[in-house]
Amino acid sequence: MKLNCADVEAAVLGGAVLGGGGGGSMRDGKALGELAFQRGEVNLIPVDELPEDAVLFTCAYVGSPAAEQICVQPDAYLRAVELLSENAGVQPAGLITNECGGTATLNGWFQAAALGIPVVDAPCNGRAHPTGAMGSMGLHKIEGYVSPQAAAGGDAGAGRYVESYVSGTLGAAAALIRQAAVQAGGMVAVARNPVGAGYVRAHGAPGAIQQCLDLGRAMLAARENGGKAVCRAAADWLGGEIAAVDEVSAVELRSAGGFDVGYVQVGSLTLDFWNEYMTLEHSGERAATFPDLIMTLDAATGEPVTSAEVCVGHRLAVLRVARNRLLLGAGMFDSRLYLPAEEAIDKPIIGKGAARW
Repeated sequence: MKLNCADVEAAVLGGAVLGGGGGGSMRDGKALGELAFQRGEVNLIPVDELPEDAVLFTCAYVGSPAAEQICVQPDAYLRAVELLSENAGVQPAGLITNECGGTATLNGWFQAAALGIPVVDAPCNGRAHPTGAMGSMGLHKIEGYVSPQAAAGGDAGAGRYVESYVSGTLGAAAALIRQAAVQAGGMVAVARNPVGAGYVRAHGAPGAIQQCLDLGRAMLAARENGGKAVCRAAADWLGGEIAAVDEVSAVELRSAGGFDVGYVQVGSLTLDFWNEYMTLEHSGERAATFPDLIMTLDAATGEPVTSAEVCVGHRLAVLRVARNRLLLGAGMFDSRLYLPAEEAIDKPIIGKGAARW
């Protein structure tokens, strides 16, 4: 399917909802989409159209969205793919994104347009997630697997431009890439984990970009009826619910180790986040737990509001969607990968309704 500029708004809007508080900003996603169409054609294809052994690269945007010195120029996205190809010794037949989000849904569009290869509709995960391991489709379970990863980003004029290529266990490689993001001012463009289309089909989230597009279109169609209708359209399309509509009374946000971590208080609801919203509690009682989708929307307009964008006094609608309504990759079904999230927010996740193992 040949995409066009009109698809960018739908992809960004639906993607931002499925970002669950993370996944990057809509502003950056729109800019990235516009650049892609300035560079060339963007063709979205299902993974079934590719041979089992066709090599796919994962494209990602890694770091702390609230960092104040973020600078990732368009060429950095392409440079990350080039670094991975040069060092891993393989050319990609297509590109996939690591997750869905306001920016993340469009990961790979610019690079694919520049290289003349397709974007493959099989993200590593159909929602956003905080760690590289969660977005690696279960590769961490393959004994002896070595993860090649490349990153680029930062403001060269300020002395913060970074290029990095690493290989090692998934955890070690992801940690080094996240440190590259810190050195670059907060975020880097990443290309990683060359794998065959057959593996992606079995362990990724095929169809998740189309889901972003369809959700975004449903929300756009509801705009003429106001913000409440947009929020309701998102909830209805996903089979979820609006848990509350209220003002933000408190926000705590800090950057630690390349992540945003903190909480948001919306009326009687507390939302803890580690980039993405991890838990939703009503007066201390757990109401949803990652990878359930927890998302905040502007009550007046229906626009998604990420955890890095929330501020006191903001009137928000809180969306809650059960995980069985989402397209989840294999990284969501290993309890060990939730332990860093528990440590980050200092609350239980695995024992409070996380994915059934």
